[in-house]
Amino acid sequence: MTAEAIDARRVGRGVRTHLFLLAGQRPGDTHAAALANAHDYGRAAEATGFDGVWIAEHHFISYGVCPSAVTFAAHLLGATRSIEVGTAACILSNRHPVALGEEAALLHELSGGRFRLGVGRGGPWVDLEVFGTGLDRFHEGFHDSLELLARWLSGQPTVGGSGRFPFRPVPVVPRPPGRLPVWVAATSTGTVDLAARHGLPLLLGLHADLSEKVELLDRYARTATSHGHDLAGIGHASAHLAQVAETDEAAAEAVRVGLAPLLAGVREYVRLDGAPAGQRDPADYARHLIDIHPVGSTRRCRQAVARAAALPGVRHLLFMVEAAGGREPTLDNIERLASAVLDLAPRREPPTSGMRPASSPSAVRPVGPRSG
Repeated sequence: MTAEAIDARRVGRGVRTHLFLLAGQRPGDTHAAALANAHDYGRAAEATGFDGVWIAEHHFISYGVCPSAVTFAAHLLGATRSIEVGTAACILSNRHPVALGEEAALLHELSGGRFRLGVGRGGPWVDLEVFGTGLDRFHEGFHDSLELLARWLSGQPTVGGSGRFPFRPVPVVPRPPGRLPVWVAATSTGTVDLAARHGLPLLLGLHADLSEKVELLDRYARTATSHGHDLAGIGHASAHLAQVAETDEAAAEAVRVGLAPLLAGVREYVRLDGAPAGQRDPADYARHLIDIHPVGSTRRCRQAVARAAALPGVRHLLFMVEAAGGREPTLDNIERLASAVLDLAPRREPPTSGMRPASSPSAVRPVGPRSG
């Protein structure tokens, strides 16, 4: 199946729209400014009608200065009233899965069911050395980590350890009312197969085009079905860069100029094997992203969003809106994307604060771009 074969008429059938925030530090900004701006973007997402916000997690690099997506999510959950807030993604190779599971269950309860947990393997970075988990945890431990995390969030009253994480059975406190979904960031077929065996939804990144994502999603569907999982109950997430302007040329130029300084931060990764990191040319990568994502006029962005929303099994679209750089241009991009492309209704008055019953995963608000 190719991207061209996807039926764009499926757009709007239960697809939810979110922002994907990097909290990247640009030249001249402080770490505090980068984090404050990302927080403002999250507040703007709620005001303009988005369904949620997902936060990236990085360590020791300026490409993203949020080292704990869970902590940022907790802060934003406290500052909002209606939107979902997720992690895209917590680096599971650096964390004990039970500790992360406890935090996820806690935020689920405190937020009335608005927290969403996404996890990833990460990379062979110096993080593994700093946090003491090591390369073996990265290369061989992701399966065990994900399996234990999924069991902890399954709703079982008691959970015991495994070979890599040996411990006696202990009570799950706070205990989720039922299975909490865990989105798995996937760029390889091995990770897709692992998530599919557990029936956990995928979190697909920015770098892949629609055809590549369709291949991963089709592979997931085959593997999950062979393991007895019902695909109807699994809603994947897909990340896309979005930049809206008066013309296609203006949007592309804004991304070309604004994204390069942010991408330069990727070169700050330090690999444990000593190999250089982040060698992809930022200008080439920016051109690639412009070609495959909703970057351009309202019309071009609507068409690109419609194709993305028609990806098989995808129920969450995450839009990276910080490419052009600067607080005001980003806030303007969020408003344009919400109103001119997605037809979202602004939230004039937030609901009453306080804990509420957990929201149902099936209670989705259909949304899609207008024709034109």
